[in-house]
Amino acid sequence: MGPLQGFKIIEIAGIGPGQFAGMLLADMGASVLRIDRPVNREKIFAADARYNIMNRSRPLINVDLKTPQGVDTVLDLCRDADAIFEGFRPGVMERLGLGPEDCMARNRKLVYGRMTGWGQQGPLAKTIGHDANFIALSGVYGCIGEKGGDPVYPLNLVGDMGGGGAYLVIGMLAAILEAGRSGQGQVVDAAMVDGAASQMTSIWGLRAAGLWKDQRGSNVLDGGAPFYMAYRTSDNQYIAVAPIENRFYRNLLEVLNLDDIDPDHQHDRSQWDNVRRRLQAVFATRTRDEWTALLDGTETCCTAVLSMAEVDSHPHNAARETFVSIDGITQPAPAPRFSRTESAVSCAAGAAQADLHRVLKDWGASDTVLAKFIKGNQP
Repeated sequence: MGPLQGFKIIEIAGIGPGQFAGMLLADMGASVLRIDRPVNREKIFAADARYNIMNRSRPLINVDLKTPQGVDTVLDLCRDADAIFEGFRPGVMERLGLGPEDCMARNRKLVYGRMTGWGQQGPLAKTIGHDANFIALSGVYGCIGEKGGDPVYPLNLVGDMGGGGAYLVIGMLAAILEAGRSGQGQVVDAAMVDGAASQMTSIWGLRAAGLWKDQRGSNVLDGGAPFYMAYRTSDNQYIAVAPIENRFYRNLLEVLNLDDIDPDHQHDRSQWDNVRRRLQAVFATRTRDEWTALLDGTETCCTAVLSMAEVDSHPHNAARETFVSIDGITQPAPAPRFSRTESAVSCAAGAAQADLHRVLKDWGASDTVLAKFIKGNQP
């Protein structure tokens, strides 16, 4: 019953950011139809299709896009859709006969989303690459890591999921809203390199103000500041320490009995190494859970660093049901949340659907499309 209920979207299957975008849209209630090529790509990263949980909340059907019948099926579905999105390199969909002009000719209000690493234009537009490459050229990768150390890869969150999938969803929803007023669709060019760069906006502001050094591990938000990093505890676990505001920093020093450290000099970089050593020594005297209990309610912005095995049972996550179990698989619940039109995981991820007619009917294909489908599949 999510807020996107009634909107119909075609997803030309891919992996990573497009797959994440499809999950977000489907969790929020859109009727998303995921169309994959008739080959088994479900076992690239998982032993079974049900573990590819970004495919949840929507049906998967196999359509051969290299045949006239397959292309015609997608074009027919475009008549009934609000949007379609794909994640191929520039030119691939045009060569298949499913480019923006082909699809929008069937439906002038259709929003056409394009998910790529480098974008539709530019010297690298048709070059292969992955998340690490895109965040490298956007300036993100080079900013993350210890002082004097190598860049540290932040999983595939900044490029694939954040700069890619999330920005594609934002762009498509904006275009769908606009199409409702203008009656005209448009192309949404979502590039991971653009989205990753966009997420760095605040850092660019700090750099322009002279508050950010182009050196890893030397700034407030990159682990350079002793008051914004993780500290090892006596049991080889970690506590995340983040009292950026001075009043919270003062609270931390008071709780730790470090009265010889002047909280008024919090941002004096010449003292950071000494403060870091003092904090390292103090946090090494107790276990993570002992520190968690001691710091609870002290307004010091300190929390335990949890493993994936621990997060779903944490009292806060449990109370909010931040994680859910679908088909016996623990996974993050839909986000964000809505007060009236609640998002939900409508179905578990699974293999391609065999009953294509039922899937198309449930998706909302018109009677004309369904009749044509039945005729085309008669023996």
